[in-house]
Amino acid sequence: MAKFYLIILYLNYALLLTTVLLGVWRYTIFAKKERQYTVYIVFLFLIELLNLSLPYVFDLQDTSFLYPIYIAGEFFLLTTLFIQKLDLSKIWLFLVSLLSLSFLIGKYAFDFPSNPDIAKVVSNIVIICLSGFILIREIRRSQKTENRFLLADSSVFFYYSVSVFIFIIQHQIANLSENSYYILLSANNILSSILYGTFLYTFIKLKK
Repeated sequence: MAKFYLIILYLNYALLLTTVLLGVWRYTIFAKKERQYTVYIVFLFLIELLNLSLPYVFDLQDTSFLYPIYIAGEFFLLTTLFIQKLDLSKIWLFLVSLLSLSFLIGKYAFDFPSNPDIAKVVSNIVIICLSGFILIREIRRSQKTENRFLLADSSVFFYYSVSVFIFIIQHQIANLSENSYYILLSANNILSSILYGTFLYTFIKLKK
């Protein structure tokens, strides 16, 4: 099972890198609001790159300090993206920015919350709700406007919905067998690959 996990993991990394390169290359053809999809995927790539490189470059065996940055970053990028697409008041952008910054300050300065997994679950639920609202609106407008990122929004909704379910299961089961642990990790990587794949497909088919 460990070999299967590694195969999926490396394929996942390759797909993420390909998506990032294409997103950056085609960045200028995206509308202003659409460009944040590229920023989001680049952010995920940088987090993965740091997780992989820091142990070798700086001999850091523990990169868990990146976890709060990952939580706050994905929350900020996706919620502000969806808030703008929903044409909500700018006060929501301010509140989301303040919440993300407060989480980072609270975690690094005061170790609050002591368990960042709580913030991860709450963050995912908020992302699921906003992406769900986006999908409902886009489906209703499907015959009136072109939904260039409908597939990407759908994949975000699907990824975070299933991921939070896997995340909760993983933490509810105290003693996972090695095979079960690798199965859950592989499932999460497959979900990530689906997310990156839909972004890649969207980036490929977009025109000016």
